[in-house]
Amino acid sequence: MESLHLTIEGMTCEHCVRAVHDRLQKTPGVEVERVAIGSADVRYDPKATNAEELAEIIADEGYTAFTS
Repeated sequence: MESLHLTIEGMTCEHCVRAVHDRLQKTPGVEVERVAIGSADVRYDPKATNAEELAEIIADEGYTAFTS
């Protein structure tokens, strides 16, 4: 498992936090450590996913994510 910190733009409320958390939690190979307004910390299995795919998953929820 690898650790990843993502900066997320466009999150403004707890609904945003829940939406991102729930979507990441459903992603195979991902363990959500923390999601807050503007960021997420996850651990992921590089055999199952990668940072770019996680950023795309967050984009599908309507936010912009990038590694920092």
